[in-house]
Amino acid sequence: MRRIGIDVGGTNTDAVLIDDGKVVQGVKVATTADVTSGVAAAIEALDLSAEHASGLDALMIGTTHFINAVVQRRHLTKVAVIRVALPATSSLPPFTDWPAELAERANGGVWQIEGGHDYDGRRFAPLDIEAARRIAREIRNLGLTYVVVNALFSPLDPSDEEAVAAILREEIPDVSVTCAHLLGGIGLLERENAAILNASLIALARETITAFEHAKSKVGLNAPLFVTQNDGTVAEASRAATYPVFSFASGATNSMRGAAYLSGLKDAVVVDVGGTTADFGYLRNGFPREANTVVHIGGVRTLFRMPDLVSIGLGGGSHIDLEAATIGPLSVGYRLTTEALVFGGKSVTSTDIGVAAGLIDLGDRRRVAHITADDVKRVLCRCKQTLEENVDRMKTSASDVTLIAVGGGAFLVPEELQGVGRVVRVQHGGCANAVGAAIAQVSGEVDQVFQGLTRDEAVASARKLAESRAVEAGANSESLALIEAEDTPIAYLPGNAMRVRVKVVGDIRSTPIGQTAKEKVPCQSVS
Repeated sequence: MRRIGIDVGGTNTDAVLIDDGKVVQGVKVATTADVTSGVAAAIEALDLSAEHASGLDALMIGTTHFINAVVQRRHLTKVAVIRVALPATSSLPPFTDWPAELAERANGGVWQIEGGHDYDGRRFAPLDIEAARRIAREIRNLGLTYVVVNALFSPLDPSDEEAVAAILREEIPDVSVTCAHLLGGIGLLERENAAILNASLIALARETITAFEHAKSKVGLNAPLFVTQNDGTVAEASRAATYPVFSFASGATNSMRGAAYLSGLKDAVVVDVGGTTADFGYLRNGFPREANTVVHIGGVRTLFRMPDLVSIGLGGGSHIDLEAATIGPLSVGYRLTTEALVFGGKSVTSTDIGVAAGLIDLGDRRRVAHITADDVKRVLCRCKQTLEENVDRMKTSASDVTLIAVGGGAFLVPEELQGVGRVVRVQHGGCANAVGAAIAQVSGEVDQVFQGLTRDEAVASARKLAESRAVEAGANSESLALIEAEDTPIAYLPGNAMRVRVKVVGDIRSTPIGQTAKEKVPCQSVS
């Protein structure tokens, strides 16, 4: 295994070269406004030998580009939304409860037609085929090419979404159809919201992936490109461009996977202290624990595959108020090397406190000589309390946990914390996020309701479907392993119904699947 892993953060872009399971090099460069030039600079900073460059198996990149677009309300495309649920749900149309400015940028029009299924899988209303075809032509005439189809209880039966998607592909050249059942769970609005966000980001995702490919070519690499996902795995680049919402929280999960790999621990709390934020998560079987509750993205209510994380404004670049002994949440970010006191700047930062306390040796220590020992002690005490509170939020019991401290700002984590049995620090921990990207595997996941099957049959069916999705995403079928399986009986549904959630992971296949994978996804058409 010879790979380059890159993680684009708010302050730094980290890159590592891993050869035969060992970290050979690790570098940090300042994140750039356009992201991609920083990626190219990070690859160049690795100073690859001809042997390493020619024998590279894969280039893995994690980016916050997509979630930033939602938060900042930028680079979003207008989306047409077709909901298949009438006569139900008309009182809560698509874009209900969206922030007004975000809805204005994403809403290309809403259409509702009869169809869908009931909570027990039985048909709720016949699908109105004529209306679907008429709407497809209206969307074509409006010049819209990004469309979401969301049918009532489609995770139980996606046939109506697939039928409408087929009509759209017939009527609209170069259409991109996002079917909601592929992105979310049972909740109608949450599933629909996730699909709309996804569709509005596809154009940006394609542009970003193309830019990454250009950055790769610029430095002379021809290895296949993969993009990291929310659950700590990766997807082949063209598939990642189809589902950008699955990369929203990839930065923090990269750090957690890297922490697990570098420490050899499978179950622990991880804190990744970067330049701007500290992210807390819980490792379970070596992967981030997933959130089981509603997740708000840019003010939009969603429910799809996201890690269970807590993020706070504590990092190496955080502003320090010495009088109040407060830290952050504002940060100098990638301007640390020009604005921190130790680098000749005028802002008191966490890095300055670390240098004054002797926790880290950076810049000119004489520039922080005026900070008193009492001030340093008070700030570090506040930092310790903040870390203890947030570790406690991630715990599932009152017993002490193991805490893995990674990231460039890990010097802020003391050796002793209440509720923590031991603090583990690892070699190359400053680049754990890039390590996590480099060692990532490909996953396939299913969260679906099965009826008329025994428990074993339902789990087996879910696993088979999850394995199929993993292979479509670029996994080697012979390396697939089950890492999580849950089943919950649903008493109010007939036919021995149960909700089954299965996740499998596998190693990257030597030859990326490219276009073949997209063709296998029935509800996704990508021009």
